Amino acid sequence: MTSPKIVVVLAFLAVAADIPGARAACDAPAPVCAAADRVFRIAAYDPHASAVVVRDDLLVTNRHVVADDIATEVILPDGRTVAADVIPTTYAGDLILLSASGLDGPPPLPVASTDSETDLYAVGSDIGRGRVRIYARGRLIWPLAQNAPRARYHHTAVSGPGNSGGALVDADGRLVGIVTSGGEGRNEAIPAMEIAKLRSASGPEHADESIAIGRAYRSCDTALNAIATGPPRPSDTAMAGLDVCRDTGNRQFLDLVGQAEGRAGRLGDAVNTFEQALAMDPNAVNSLISASITLHLARRYADALPLLRRLIVAVPDDAQVLRLALQAGHWGGDDELRDQARALIETHHPPLAPAARGFLDNVPRTPPGTPR
Repeated sequence: MTSPKIVVVLAFLAVAADIPGARAACDAPAPVCAAADRVFRIAAYDPHASAVVVRDDLLVTNRHVVADDIATEVILPDGRTVAADVIPTTYAGDLILLSASGLDGPPPLPVASTDSETDLYAVGSDIGRGRVRIYARGRLIWPLAQNAPRARYHHTAVSGPGNSGGALVDADGRLVGIVTSGGEGRNEAIPAMEIAKLRSASGPEHADESIAIGRAYRSCDTALNAIATGPPRPSDTAMAGLDVCRDTGNRQFLDLVGQAEGRAGRLGDAVNTFEQALAMDPNAVNSLISASITLHLARRYADALPLLRRLIVAVPDDAQVLRLALQAGHWGGDDELRDQARALIETHHPPLAPAARGFLDNVPRTPPGTPR
């Protein structure tokens, strides 16, 4: 939905292992290969997306895929289409149900939770190949945050454009999550266990409220695209259009709003927005990175230290995180973090090591303008 110019996106770009809808060769474990039969391409407000069968006549996808549409199309492996109705819901997360008939096939995937020791695979629509495929395996970056109802799985399982609403499965072919968003190798999925909550909050009696939420999604997406295609520094008028994004309750939209506020020079507002996002999901890696960058730009290095201490453990090979940790540790007074970042740069990014050493040897301990 949102422009690829934005750092954290609701679509993905990656290369991956291949499986067509017609069940050609598959390099993944057999249960994962079989899971592809329960994932379909769909066309809605987002014309290239995915959905997962959860009952013979019921599928789940992302709410951002349908916005306020009341119907969509399910595309079968042979190219035929089946009409599907969007089931209204007041569920607070980025999930919605579709009702469709004529989806003959094996039973729905078993639902499971997962932990950090499990291989994970994204299964979804490949726009370029016009079929469902299984992507290269990955693993969890962090387990689900506790006491956070809208927490997501943060993982490295490779995904591609069109995967929104697809399946995140484990090596046993069990449905762990619904693919929703990500960027730069740090992807996200809503836990499949949430589908039960979604079903209990769905039905025709929720039509009016569901349409209102969907319109907020559509309006937010339009406003974000206007900023992405506009001048480098968004105008006050353009920024005012983002107010509706908060009405969606979608943490990814908050990330995008925070990034836009940073581009507009509203660093304090951006920090507040990222804090709201992290209140929804304390383990949101992309929110933590965006917040760290914003605090860095505001020269609030000491405030960035708690975030970077977590990130350097979660993604110890991320060059951007290591650079931020090196500098914030140096300027924020955390010598242990600074030295840890330097050691990890030398391990994972040897070509960057001379620049890191040069920074520590030549840059003053406290840069001008640092808040005290």
